[in-house]
Amino acid sequence: MLASTCVEKSVAKRFQESLYPAWGQNFRVDEVLFESRTDHQHLIIFRNERFGTVMALDGVIQTTEKDEFVYHEMLTHVPMFAHGNARRVLIIGGGDGGILREVLKHPGVEQVVQVEIDAAVIDMCKKYLPNHSAGAFEDPRVKIVIQDGVDFVLENREAFDVIISDSTDPEGPGEVLFTSRFYQACKNSLTEGGILATQNGVCFMQLDELQTTWRRFEGIFADRWFYGAAVPTYVGGIMTLAWGTDDPTLRRHGLETIAERVEQAGFSTRYYTPEIHVAAFALPKYVTDAINTAESA
Repeated sequence: MLASTCVEKSVAKRFQESLYPAWGQNFRVDEVLFESRTDHQHLIIFRNERFGTVMALDGVIQTTEKDEFVYHEMLTHVPMFAHGNARRVLIIGGGDGGILREVLKHPGVEQVVQVEIDAAVIDMCKKYLPNHSAGAFEDPRVKIVIQDGVDFVLENREAFDVIISDSTDPEGPGEVLFTSRFYQACKNSLTEGGILATQNGVCFMQLDELQTTWRRFEGIFADRWFYGAAVPTYVGGIMTLAWGTDDPTLRRHGLETIAERVEQAGFSTRYYTPEIHVAAFALPKYVTDAINTAESA
């Protein structure tokens, strides 16, 4: 009989996400790289064997090193290729730099203004998640503004071809970025035929948020809809991204048009393709049913 060699192991620390009160996900924390309460929120960055470096704000996972490309490519390239000639882009939030990195891949972009409420998020992501921005913050076409996103668009007098709102969920500092006032101010900041794209949560778990956005887009954008992307970190089904523009043709480009624009842009992607672009606007029936309910309410 073999002698027992069992050695007591310490229990690894785990990060329990607090987004949903009745259900959620947790990550093993292999190493805490940074943790602090900033002027606006609680920020933690840690290492996880499966997802690499992970960042969370106020108990909610924001991004991971492993799968960030899915979210950032879809929130960026769908509106950018749909527009086809975006030269000036506004990013609200997105302090990790992933959206900025993807926007700057488009050769026609002349200027990007990024508005982030919390400078600490940018600073810490530069240090601990450098591949997210991949040097984008140093690009001469970029202007960084540390300010509340709502205040910026309310005061803004410039026009942008595409506006991307990469915000946290509608709680805490991110709550104001889901209001009619914010959406109207974004519309006022768009050029003719401009596009607003915003993150809108996981529709299976946050269907009420989708319905709220649908109602708030009414009367602001002539064409309002959503498109989807499967991001593993944002558990519960597909992530829905809201879409608003006054040009209905932009959402209906065929595969040939999008494929030609992608080829002319000349850069590679890991998730986004012309086929994914066209298909992303097809929504599950429970989502379209929810939109119809919101429409008739």
